[in-house]
Amino acid sequence: MNKKEVLEIRKQFTPANCTITRICGCYVDHEKNKKMESKDAFLSLPEEEAFKYFDIFKKTLSGSIGKNLLNMEFPLEQEMPGGTQEFLLKLRSSKLQNDELLEEFYDKVIENYDYPENYYIVLIHAMYDIPGKASDGIEMYDASDNVYEYILCSICPVSLAKAGLSYDTDKNRMADRIRDWIVDKPDKGFLFPAFTDRNTDIHGVMYYTKKSEDLQPELIEQLLGSGMPMSAGEQKHNFMMLIEDVLEEYADFDTVKNIHENLNELIEEFKENPDPVTVDAEMIQRILRNSEVNEQHMEAYQDAYNDNVGKNRTLLAENIAETKVFSVKTQDIDIKVNSDRADLVETREIDGRPCIVIPVDDHIEVNGMSVRTLKRKAAAEN
Repeated sequence: MNKKEVLEIRKQFTPANCTITRICGCYVDHEKNKKMESKDAFLSLPEEEAFKYFDIFKKTLSGSIGKNLLNMEFPLEQEMPGGTQEFLLKLRSSKLQNDELLEEFYDKVIENYDYPENYYIVLIHAMYDIPGKASDGIEMYDASDNVYEYILCSICPVSLAKAGLSYDTDKNRMADRIRDWIVDKPDKGFLFPAFTDRNTDIHGVMYYTKKSEDLQPELIEQLLGSGMPMSAGEQKHNFMMLIEDVLEEYADFDTVKNIHENLNELIEEFKENPDPVTVDAEMIQRILRNSEVNEQHMEAYQDAYNDNVGKNRTLLAENIAETKVFSVKTQDIDIKVNSDRADLVETREIDGRPCIVIPVDDHIEVNGMSVRTLKRKAAAEN
């Protein structure tokens, strides 16, 4: 799924576009006991409740693809009878009206979701009549040929409200506030089947994680049966190890800066594309050559790629690049500039010492206080 397809599903979570048929929930305490279960037709919920659920569902389909939203595919063995795909298909086909399937689903989540406090499992079923699109991209709601039937799961932490004072209207005084259990924004979730090329894709699932580094492999493997992807942090770490193995002790400032600039140019080139920019071994090799990496070092490239990234595996460009900040650190100094102005930073030898040089304009602030530049000083003297 790409950004446009995710957005198309998110747009359904409004009163005007709602296609949700049923909502089920299970409240679990810190000892993994089911404290409450609910089953409702979604349209029967009070309007105030529905709006709050819409916020939860939107959040479950938010964030960056490749970081918070991960496209996963079922391995072949999980598409066989008895696999996780078959279970999820049965759950979807039941329209969440089969109590045994629901209990089995809740049990799988409770057994494999690692969270020490209370949480709320929310599961919905929806039927989206996919509108056709004209050649100019305009949706034609009277030209629908397919229905996208899906389930969306959101796992939300439930925390006790902070202690404090509040206004008691009955007693007309400030009093101790009643501490309620509040459902927070989702921590994990998934959409099944995937909505790929604006159609049902039973071979894929989209997984949501609030923290990109906390994927919870057991939950993915046992609940979804999908292959474990590399997290955004793992991708960046593996890419850095790849560069270190290729350049070794010859990783000079200019070469690393060139790699940074070439990666960001690649992302900028495809910024209008809704699909995330994926880079493979061949593309990264081309980036390194364009960054003036010595051909002698490139001889070790393929082995280094296989060892650090994995043969035939790919990375997302936005996960391995710094798109916002270009950072230079020494033991005592941390310099940050806008990512697209890395050209401002260079190295020079001054009085026999290697130095980092950054040209400045007419405005400099030190601890929030404006100071004069040499240019302003000369102008004032004249």
